[in-house]
Amino acid sequence: MDALSSATREPVFWCYYTRMDLPFDTTSETKKLAEIREREEEDLAYILADKYGMTYADLSQHDIDSDALRVIPERDAREAETAAFAKTARMLSIAVHNPNNPAYAKLAEELAGRGFTIKGFLVSKKSIEKALSRYSDLSLATKSRAGVFALAPETLARLAKESMTRDALKQSLDAATAGKELDRVSRILEVVVAGAFALRASDIHLEPREEGALLRLRIDGVLADAYLFDPATYHQLNSRIKLLSGVKLNIANRAQDGRFSITKGESQIEIRASFIPGNNGESIVLRLLDPETIRVSYKELGIHPKLLKRLETEIRRSNGMLLTTGPTGSGKTTTLYSFLREIHAPEIKIITIEDPVEYHLDGIVQTQVEGNKYTFAEGLKSIVRQDPDIIMVGEIRDGETADIAIQAALTGHFVFSTLHTNDAAGTYPRLADLGANPKSFGSAITVSMAQRLVRKLNPDTKKERPLTDEEKKMVAKVFETLADKSLVPEKIETVWEPDTTNPDDTGYKGRVGLFEAIFMDDELATFLRDNPPDHEIAKFASKQGYLTMAQDGVLKALSGITSLSEVASTVDLPRI
Repeated sequence: MDALSSATREPVFWCYYTRMDLPFDTTSETKKLAEIREREEEDLAYILADKYGMTYADLSQHDIDSDALRVIPERDAREAETAAFAKTARMLSIAVHNPNNPAYAKLAEELAGRGFTIKGFLVSKKSIEKALSRYSDLSLATKSRAGVFALAPETLARLAKESMTRDALKQSLDAATAGKELDRVSRILEVVVAGAFALRASDIHLEPREEGALLRLRIDGVLADAYLFDPATYHQLNSRIKLLSGVKLNIANRAQDGRFSITKGESQIEIRASFIPGNNGESIVLRLLDPETIRVSYKELGIHPKLLKRLETEIRRSNGMLLTTGPTGSGKTTTLYSFLREIHAPEIKIITIEDPVEYHLDGIVQTQVEGNKYTFAEGLKSIVRQDPDIIMVGEIRDGETADIAIQAALTGHFVFSTLHTNDAAGTYPRLADLGANPKSFGSAITVSMAQRLVRKLNPDTKKERPLTDEEKKMVAKVFETLADKSLVPEKIETVWEPDTTNPDDTGYKGRVGLFEAIFMDDELATFLRDNPPDHEIAKFASKQGYLTMAQDGVLKALSGITSLSEVASTVDLPRI
C-alpha cells in the first residue's frame, strides 16, 4: 500500500510543483492588447479620414519611396506630422496624421508653390512614425534604383562648380575613374551629370569605340568631345544607366528606350534614355529635360517685334489652329509651351496630348500617348469630348490626326500643334500629303510658323568686322524679296563673329530662335484650294511683309546677336 501510494504520489507531487514553479506568461496577453490598440487606432484614423474628407491609408501596407521622402525636409515633416511616401512626376502622395496642425497647412501651400499636386492621406500615429523613421535611412550619397537618381543638392552644386569647363570636367572624371570605392560607378555618373548641367548641355552621348567609349555633350546644339572611358568602365556605366532607366539589362541587340529622374535642388529633371546597338556596343543618349529651359516667356524667344505683335493677337483667338514646324530639336515644344503659359487663365480649359509629356505645366491637363492603346487620333477624339477651349497636339503624324485637329479648329476650339516640314510654306502641302482637304485650310489654319535655333555670340568674346563684297551682295539678295523695306537696316556694313583664343571656348553662349510665319487671309485661302507647291506658297505669302527665317537670321547677324556663319549653317542663304 505504502509502495503504491509512494509510486502514485510522486508523479502528482512533481506535477504540482512543476506547475507552481512556472512564472505567469504575460507576453501573449500583452501582444493581444497591443494588436487591439493598433486596430482601434487604425479604425479611428479611418473614421477621421471620412470626417476630414481625406483618403485613409495604412502605411504598413505601403513601401515608402525615398525619392518622395526627400521632397520634404525631415524637420518640416516632423513639425507638420506629415511625410511624402509616393511620387509620380509632380503628383505627391503625403501621409497626414493631424490635418489641423498649422504647420501642415503651411507646408501644403509651400509644396503647391513648388509645382506639386498634393494628395493627402490620413494615417495613424504608427503609420506616420514608420514614415518618419525612414529619414534615418536616407544618405547624402547617390541613391540609384529604377527610375530615380537622387543627388544631394550640395554635392551637385560642388561638382557643377568644379566642372565649368570641359578641361575641368576631364580632371574630375580622371579622379572619379581612378577611385576604388564601391560606389565608383555612381560617382562617375554624378560627375558626368553635374558636368552636363554646368556646361549647359542638353544631351549626354556615350559612343563605344574599339579603344573605349567617347563621352560627348551637346552644348548649344553642337556636340563636343568631353572624355574617353575605358571599355570596362563603359560597361559598368551602361548597366547602371539601364537599371536607372528601367530597361532590360540582358538585351543589347535591339533598341530600347527608358527614362528616369534626377533630383536637382528642389526641381525634378526628367531624363530620356535611348539605347541602340552598334559594332562596339550600345550607343547611349541621355536627353536632359530641365523644366527651367521652357520657362522662358514667348517674348524672350527672339521673335521679331512685328511678328510678335501679330502673334499676340492670333494666339488669343477663340478658334483656329497654329502650327509650328521644324526638325527635331528646333525648339517647337518650347515655343508652344510659352504660348500656352501666356494665354492660360482660370476660365480657360487647356488639354494637351503629347508623346511623351516632357515638361509639366501647372494648371493644364496633360495626357500622354501610349502605343496603340492611346494614339494622337484616339486621344484627340477623347479630348474634344472634355469640352476644352484650347488643345495642344504634340505632333500631327497621320491623316486621321490631321482631320480631327482641323475639325476641332472648325468647331470652336483653338488648336496648337507641330509638323515636320522645312519652312512655313511647307505646312500646307504636308497636310495635303497626309490626306487633309486643302479646301478646309482657309477656315481652320490661322497661322503656320517655322523655326530654327542658332547659337548666340558671347557678348564678352565677340568682335565686329566689315562685310566682304560677296557678303554684301548676298545680304542684298536676301532682303530683295522683303515687302516691308522698313525692316531692312539703313547701314549694312559690318557683322560680328567669335573672338576667342581658348580652344575650350566656342565664343557662343546660349541659343536664340529664327522664325517665320504665314497668316491666313481670304486671298491665301483661295490660292491654297488647288494645293500649290511650297515654293509658290512662299512667294505668294511674301507680300504679307514678314521676315523669312533667312532674313531674320541675317538681321540677327548684323545686330551682333549671332554670326553670319552660324546663320548659314542653319538656314539656306543665297549663293553669289
